[in-house]
Amino acid sequence: QVEMIGGVKMHDHGFRGRGMTVAVLDGGFMNADLIPSLKNADVAGWRDFVVPASSTVFKEMDHGTKVLSTMAVDVPYTFVGTSPEATFWLLRCEDNLTESLAEEDFWAAAAEFADSVGVDIISSSLGFHAFDNPDDNYDYRQLDGHTALISRTASMLAGKGIVLVNSAGNDGMAAWKKINVPADATDIITVGAVTPERRNAAFSSVGPTADGRVKPDVMALGSPTSVITGRGTIIKDVGTSFSTPLVAGMVACLWQALPGKTAKDIIRLVLDSCDNTAAPDNIYGYGVPDFWRAYERGMKN
Repeated sequence: QVEMIGGVKMHDHGFRGRGMTVAVLDGGFMNADLIPSLKNADVAGWRDFVVPASSTVFKEMDHGTKVLSTMAVDVPYTFVGTSPEATFWLLRCEDNLTESLAEEDFWAAAAEFADSVGVDIISSSLGFHAFDNPDDNYDYRQLDGHTALISRTASMLAGKGIVLVNSAGNDGMAAWKKINVPADATDIITVGAVTPERRNAAFSSVGPTADGRVKPDVMALGSPTSVITGRGTIIKDVGTSFSTPLVAGMVACLWQALPGKTAKDIIRLVLDSCDNTAAPDNIYGYGVPDFWRAYERGMKN
């Protein structure tokens, strides 16, 4: 999963995310403070933005633990994440018991906090379109990057120097089919999922946005992804939730290698490195990125 996106070559040249800070926005990080494979991860801190807040994010669901593992673990010859030398903030903003518009506020608060502590990249494996109250549901025409509160917030981030990497969603086989919010935001990297053969995973949500922009932006291995669970075991799991942090971690490595670039520069380099950039579409996006190619291109420009 690291090799597919040019990550091994980046690591071999010393670009492993050192000096970069990644905020992980998720629903919980069960035992991430106890699992041996994460004991050397550089975790700057955690916050819980869900109301009411939990006493600790480390006793909630392990979805965020799995996400974090794909970036932060560094156990040679066993499991190495995409940015094992980066610094991480663990921010809980998803209440897995309910779906309400309040969760957009929780997410926006987490993003604002991430900005306040100087985060470079946000990895968000969250998205919304349907809520417990059907009157709050979104419809396709609202996927313009600026209607949903969460998307308006997301669309501001690159201008503030933060690259948001967000999951496309897993509704490709459902009635909805489309990306969720904030995956419709502008100036972010929306990530879909592919199989080991680089074929689009059937569940991976599709575009376009309501205003006609190509989504998803890029693809990475998500059917399946190797992750580490809250029990400390390596399993294979599926979802754009896990292809997303693979890309986010490599963005950290790329930005470490090209520190003079802006957030929007980095996003453009990633898109231009993909294998479908000549003819992007709303199933495969710009394709699978090659971060070594992005680095070489960035060094020339």
